[in-house]
Amino acid sequence: MTRPPHGPSPSCYRLRVAGHLDRHWSAWFGGLELTHEADGTTSLSGVVSDQAELHGLLTRVRDLGVTLISVEAVDPPASAGRIAP
Repeated sequence: MTRPPHGPSPSCYRLRVAGHLDRHWSAWFGGLELTHEADGTTSLSGVVSDQAELHGLLTRVRDLGVTLISVEAVDPPASAGRIAP
């Protein structure tokens, strides 16, 4: 396996779970953005620093007892990684 010379860079992920989670769960999921979808699911999205953090998020989904529907890597928002003026 070839590793990048400066270590892995953070990636953006979207996890979808069954049901609408209350917004207070955002803090428990490391500040990921919670979006209630029209189909009755919740999307949790944001920057994940590495695979260990991603596995930790998946463990939290399991511990919460909700059904995991999908996990996908997504393009970061245009503002991600920019320094605020």
